[in-house]
Amino acid sequence: MERKVLQLLERLKSTEELLGQPEALSDQKRYKELTLEYSQLSSLKESWNNYQITKNAIKENQELLRNESDPEMIAVIEEELANLEKKEKTLLSRVQSLIVPPDPRDDRNIILEIRAGTGGDEAALFVGNCVRMYKNFCDHMKWKYEHISCTESDIGGYKEYVMGISGKNVFRYMQFESGTHRVQRVPETETQGRVHTSAITVAILLEPDDQEVSIEDKDLRIETYRASGAGGQHVNTTDSAVRVTHIPTNTVVCCQDERSQLKNKERALRLLKAKVSEEQQRKQAQEISSLRSSQIGSGDRSERIRTYNFPQNRLTDHRINLTVYSLDKVMEGDLEDISNSLVGHYYQKKLSENT
Repeated sequence: MERKVLQLLERLKSTEELLGQPEALSDQKRYKELTLEYSQLSSLKESWNNYQITKNAIKENQELLRNESDPEMIAVIEEELANLEKKEKTLLSRVQSLIVPPDPRDDRNIILEIRAGTGGDEAALFVGNCVRMYKNFCDHMKWKYEHISCTESDIGGYKEYVMGISGKNVFRYMQFESGTHRVQRVPETETQGRVHTSAITVAILLEPDDQEVSIEDKDLRIETYRASGAGGQHVNTTDSAVRVTHIPTNTVVCCQDERSQLKNKERALRLLKAKVSEEQQRKQAQEISSLRSSQIGSGDRSERIRTYNFPQNRLTDHRINLTVYSLDKVMEGDLEDISNSLVGHYYQKKLSENT
């Protein structure tokens, strides 16, 4: 890995020189590519330097520990070592991710869809937990998120939740969240303490710009109806809810969360464009990885990319055989190390497939 990092840091120097040339701005496409690469390599340099500093600090503390006899000082050094080793692990994960070359789609805005699958009310509650987890992750990564639509369940949580996310490297980190997420825990309604297994599905849709997808008014069927929600959240006095159907693809989206019919229509059209764009890309490229059906599966417990086992405080990502015993922290949004591992894994897999 070190050899690869040093090669890339040499590339950083040449990229900086290219950006400094007067003719760099004449080719906007090339300039954008160089800027993206420079940003990526600068982040790699910073993380690599911090990783080396942390490694050296660990060695120094280990040496101090070997020569220390005072119990109080030993306790202080051991605590410092534990923090440094945790930091080293995070920085290493970040470096491994940053070795992966930038993709033009890395900073693209996404639409995140989470749906309850097998498990009924318990699955809906877990959707609510994951909405909170992803929002906390967004805060940690300094991303912006906005609510698009949701359908609440009767006892809390959501049958479906849709939100938009924007920021640096959003798609890079979030693309591998697509799939079936299985949860094992004792439901709040379980009186005998038995562990139940439920599942939810997650889909990541790239949000297209106006040049990428064109939807004509004649291809749309727009219907309005009275909104309804759990717990009487909406007052059913006006037809504010909107259902939009894209007739050529039979894609249907609904939005009822805003009291304004116009706002509901705007959000529904935004979601519709993302779905239609994905379908167009699927037909053009026939890439299985972009198939929404392959992303989210059927929501059955047996299909899963990740398992959240609450009694054992364990998260397992089955695609890369990664297991961590810090589920409590993951559910608070501590997803960066897992995301970095996934980015690195799929890059190595892509390299091996192309050789």
